[in-house]
Amino acid sequence: MRRRDLLAGAAALALGCKRSTRDDRGRVRLRLWYSLGGRNREVLLEIVRRFHASQDDVRVEAVYQGDYFESLAKLRTAIAAKAAPALSHVVAEVVPYLARAETLEALDGYPGMKEIPFVRALGQAGAFRGGDEKPLFGVPLNRSTPLMYCNGEIFEKAGLRPPATWRELRETARALTRPGERWGHEVPIAWWFWVAMVGQAGGSVFDDQGRPTLGGEAGVRALRLWQDLVHREKVMRPPPGRDYDAWNVTNQDFLGGRAACIWTSTAYIRYLEDNAKFPVIAAPLPSDVRASVPTGGTFFVVVKQAPDEEKAAAARFLRFFCEPEQASYLSTRTGYLPITVPAAERMRAEGFFAKHPNDEIAQQQLRSVDPWPWEPMLFRIERDVVDPRLEEAVLLDRDAERVLAEAREISARPG
Repeated sequence: MRRRDLLAGAAALALGCKRSTRDDRGRVRLRLWYSLGGRNREVLLEIVRRFHASQDDVRVEAVYQGDYFESLAKLRTAIAAKAAPALSHVVAEVVPYLARAETLEALDGYPGMKEIPFVRALGQAGAFRGGDEKPLFGVPLNRSTPLMYCNGEIFEKAGLRPPATWRELRETARALTRPGERWGHEVPIAWWFWVAMVGQAGGSVFDDQGRPTLGGEAGVRALRLWQDLVHREKVMRPPPGRDYDAWNVTNQDFLGGRAACIWTSTAYIRYLEDNAKFPVIAAPLPSDVRASVPTGGTFFVVVKQAPDEEKAAAARFLRFFCEPEQASYLSTRTGYLPITVPAAERMRAEGFFAKHPNDEIAQQQLRSVDPWPWEPMLFRIERDVVDPRLEEAVLLDRDAERVLAEAREISARPG
């Protein structure tokens, strides 16, 4: 949808009849915008149904708004037009930007919100450097990390185990590539996976003062690894398309036996296990200097301009959502990581991780999480500066050092 269409729609909402905050039964109407599809949508709507069954004071009006980036564009437009819902979810990297713009409600003062025992690496306090020093703006919804998936049948026939280092990744990809038939390795050419590799090479995309270094030499080494695998060794396919189109191609190549080993999100554990005709073996991402992964997915946020009773209803729904029964239900059904300590403990006590070793691998990899910087320009640098240059550098084999120097120069400019 074009920006002018978004603006026109939001303006129409703002100029139309003032929306009642209660329905004809006197219940608070809580508007929720979400971006989940398929099974993930079904799970979210089931939790909404459970919330309705638990009380009769709040009615959640959940509306699908497209993918993460479409929904974010609509949310920003609606906020500008003073027509935003009280509750939405946004990709993690955009939370500092929205907080700086003073568009988000701080949730610390709402009953029970500060006491929710989030898994530290997945909640605001641990997912961002200094996140625990900020007001509580974000409540984790669907949280994930990158994960490696191997075709157990192919690996067994070759007598190989999942690669644990970059060197082993090169060797394994060479050994399992069959020209014209199968790639040894595949991963979307995207910021998220490159950030993981920067950390593995011993770097960080931002320094301790919040300046965008893009990893320095570590960033260059990470980009060159992709270039080597694609152009010189010819053992990695750069999947066509951008964003989730490329992710979908990667998943389909894996399921079709056209890629022996892929990197994608922990969110796809259930999907890959349910649809593969071979054993799916998950493993941590390989390390170089050290192990490192970023977190991904979204946070619930409450819009500051919403009516007070709707914001209170949003906090009430979020507390319900974070209860162990709901949080564990989300994880067991989808592959997203359990967001609270009690939910993870419940899953372990019920034997879930013992029955699902791939999920246990995802849990263990949380020890290697590197937090994001709390930087308002983080999302702009990701989407507008780095992502398109990564694609260009890999596809056209451009000089990695020069590409990242250009991106670093642009990133340093005032946004």
